[in-house]
Amino acid sequence: MTHSTITSTELNYLVFRYLQESGLTHSAFALGYEAGINKCAIDGNQVPPGALITLVQKGLQYIELEANLDNTDVDADDDFSFLQPLDLITKDVNELQQIIKAKKKEKVQKECDKDKNKDSMIAQDRDQQFESERVRERQDRDASQEKEKEMMEVDNEQEREKEKEEEKEKQHVESKDKTKLDEHEVSRGPEQMDITPSSQSLACEISRSEVTILEGHSSEVFACAWSPAGSLLASGSGDSTARIWKIPDGPCGKDVQVLPPNVHVLKHFKGRTNEKSKDVTTLDWNGEGTLLATGSYDGQARIWSPDGELRNTLVKHRGPIFSLKWNKKGDFLLSGSVDKTAIVWDTKTWECKQQFEYHSAPTLDVDWRNNYSFATCSTDTMIYVCKIGETHPVKAFSGHKAEVNAIKWDPTGSLLASCSDDGTAKIWSLKQDKCLHDFKDHSKEIYTIRWRPTGQGTNNPNQQLVLASASFDSTIKLWDAEQGRLLCSLNGHRQPVYSVAFSPNGEYLASGSLDQSLHIWSVKEGRILKTYKGRGGIFEVCWNREGDKIAACFANSSICVMDFRM
Repeated sequence: MTHSTITSTELNYLVFRYLQESGLTHSAFALGYEAGINKCAIDGNQVPPGALITLVQKGLQYIELEANLDNTDVDADDDFSFLQPLDLITKDVNELQQIIKAKKKEKVQKECDKDKNKDSMIAQDRDQQFESERVRERQDRDASQEKEKEMMEVDNEQEREKEKEEEKEKQHVESKDKTKLDEHEVSRGPEQMDITPSSQSLACEISRSEVTILEGHSSEVFACAWSPAGSLLASGSGDSTARIWKIPDGPCGKDVQVLPPNVHVLKHFKGRTNEKSKDVTTLDWNGEGTLLATGSYDGQARIWSPDGELRNTLVKHRGPIFSLKWNKKGDFLLSGSVDKTAIVWDTKTWECKQQFEYHSAPTLDVDWRNNYSFATCSTDTMIYVCKIGETHPVKAFSGHKAEVNAIKWDPTGSLLASCSDDGTAKIWSLKQDKCLHDFKDHSKEIYTIRWRPTGQGTNNPNQQLVLASASFDSTIKLWDAEQGRLLCSLNGHRQPVYSVAFSPNGEYLASGSLDQSLHIWSVKEGRILKTYKGRGGIFEVCWNREGDKIAACFANSSICVMDFRM
């Protein structure tokens, strides 16, 4: 008879799945890359959720059973409550048997002591029996009286509930009248509020017949981005491809299809199509829409033309690329990697202009401040502001207590926002070392942040400067960046929110969640205007340049495009 054994590859896969299911996306990526998960022959569809926890639990139960059954000094019974989980993990079977032996001996001794006392208690029990019967009679009588009292209370409670219902109906009628009056009042801007089910019910449901569904990817679609130059939409997937779709002019709908030659497949592999290590994790168009950069799990950045031609492959990183950004001028491309570094690439020569090695752990996000300086953040909790040509950071921001998931400069480049697994979002200024504002209203990790497109140099110079944060607590919060206060909490989602995006005019916010819903919110009113229910978790949402179309990429391998008009 041979014992079943689990291989290191199988164990790595179970840990990988556990990290994914726990929302630790970056850790899962890092483990998958280092352990070569892509090369294993395990069919992930056959592995049930929570498999690692189940396996560990069953292993502990087996060790407990083995320790009991192999003990020959005392007869085994079915009471296996002598051992604690930490004992099972830290001690071998012989030590466990000694613990059981001592505990069972103690139990036997207690049983003997109990027998000695039993005889002396019999007489006492007889004397108490008569008194107990009298007590029971009294208790039965009291219980009967108490039951009658409860019945009277129920009757009274029903009467009170009836009165409450009548009062509630009266208030509902008054509330409807007040709502009609409020609709004619001028809005005074966003105030602190919560979104209630009644305000969600006003949202217009976008039907599937009004949506163009782009199909072709064979795995989750992690990223999507509209070209700033026209109707091209780029998408990046776990199937080792990116795609460029030409979205037809006119209304979206189920009858609108995007077929070759209006879709270009950007392959990140040669020959084999199952190279999981080449997942496309991030992508970004340059300012003119003439080049698309993609970052891959294999640590390479690739440059493509709008018609899908591979122009260059940038090889220097030693780990997956999680973030990739062009500067506004388009002469530099910035990449951040699990290898802890950020690289600035010269787009004239496609050579490495400078590699920045300041972080002590994976770099998760990068963002340009202007054409020559930028910020990076990492799982090491640090944020660095860097400048091309400088060998040391211009600024080092510390204050987060866990990994920093995202950073974003405001449209003028004067304020830097950050968000973290510590549940906080912070706003920093180069003029001081400590954060200007520390937002702590979220109850779980904050995955991403976005600035409202406003301020000098934008199309909306006079709008209020607002920061949006999206969290695993299922909420989105809007913050007044100047006053440092919460404007409102948008509570329409039911699962973690992975992506938010402001419309180009700054008046609307789109959000995508693992609850498969895309919501479009009014920033001024803090309520849902339109909503679409897809068939998979949403990883990213984005608006086109005109602000009349929204794209969302889903875990079920599809991308949905819908119209937006008010």
